[in-house]
Amino acid sequence: MPWLILIVSGALEAVWATALGRSDGLSKAVPTAVFFVALVLSMGGLALAMRDLPVGTSYAVWVGIGALLTVSFAMITGDEPVSALKIVFLTAIVASVIGLKLVA
Repeated sequence: MPWLILIVSGALEAVWATALGRSDGLSKAVPTAVFFVALVLSMGGLALAMRDLPVGTSYAVWVGIGALLTVSFAMITGDEPVSALKIVFLTAIVASVIGLKLVA
């Protein structure tokens, strides 16, 4: 269960990061509200997962999932250009997260 909580928390990190980017400096109400709600849920989930998982592994997996989903969403929506090197490095993040799960 802690791994599932950690994965969902990592996905929520991508939500708050994207909402923060779209909030125009916290001046747009809806993205700002989404940012704060997702931030609290993401951090809360990370804290829960850290009850049972090592801090370093938890944080690395959380950040990795958040970064992967944030960049992927930005590329899908056209906010960020797609490149072969970005895909290679995103694949490396996925491999690293899987590796951390396997050695935990």
